[in-house]
Amino acid sequence: MTALPTLLVLDAEPPPRLGRLTGRARVVHTDEAGLAGLLPGADVLLVWDFASHAVRSAWPGEGPRPGWVHTASAGVDHLMCPELAASDTVVTNARGIFDAPIAEYVAALVLAMAKDLPRTLEFQREREWRHRESRRVAGTRAVVVGSGPIGREIARTLKALGVTAAVVGRVPRTGIHGPGDLDRLLARADWVIAAAPLTERTRGMFDLRRFGVMQPSACFVNVGRGQLVDEDALVRALEKRWIAGAALDVLTTEPLAADSPLWRVPGLLVSPHMSGDTVGWRDELGAQFVELFERWAAGRPLRNVVDKQRGYVPGH
Repeated sequence: MTALPTLLVLDAEPPPRLGRLTGRARVVHTDEAGLAGLLPGADVLLVWDFASHAVRSAWPGEGPRPGWVHTASAGVDHLMCPELAASDTVVTNARGIFDAPIAEYVAALVLAMAKDLPRTLEFQREREWRHRESRRVAGTRAVVVGSGPIGREIARTLKALGVTAAVVGRVPRTGIHGPGDLDRLLARADWVIAAAPLTERTRGMFDLRRFGVMQPSACFVNVGRGQLVDEDALVRALEKRWIAGAALDVLTTEPLAADSPLWRVPGLLVSPHMSGDTVGWRDELGAQFVELFERWAAGRPLRNVVDKQRGYVPGH
């Protein structure tokens, strides 16, 4: 009788629903503390706790390692280490789950900033009748930095609002601008959306110089990774009114400390890394993994395979 493959799950609450794998896999659950000791006995690792960095520290060491690692997130920077990148282990991600929800969230932020909704809510709490004029969204320009499925979906959603959206990727191709076009596009954009993966090329790419390139009426939104942005530079740009406003759904340090000055920066909207998290999203993530597991068990090629050197799924 063939032994069942061992599936190791780095847990988070609530745990994934893996009932469909009953009798098809030996499922072992662990927390961060137990991960290193259990890795040698695992065939597959499911990183359900996608906020954890435990894989980075647990992966190096003695003994065999799983041949396949799946993370229930779009980004893989939280688990990638040199030893994993150099290994034969296949890494997959949750590509496809978050595209539309994040695009909707970005559209909501654009509309909120254009229509000055944050101040409307403040005035309502203070019972102040403050008539203002708001901005039209149709006819404005956006640049979306990140040409993966999330970035492209953001561009499509903004276009539905009448926004002319340009997408910038790592390599220029049909419909996608290359990095050499970025500064030119930033100088003309009303909305700048960061949706790129975190790599050595993108880390800190939105710095003081880049915010200085933007026009004073521009608003900046980050739904990629917090480390894409020099947060001190963003604060300075807002305080000096180099740009009109900003929204951060991802931050360098999460959760954001209660005493962080970012909570009080004029013109800055802060949300707790929730742009892709809609009702039922965990069930979608679990179902996606089960479908991938079934492909793996059948010896079929896996989808969403990450290029471990680049840090994302290429060719899309």
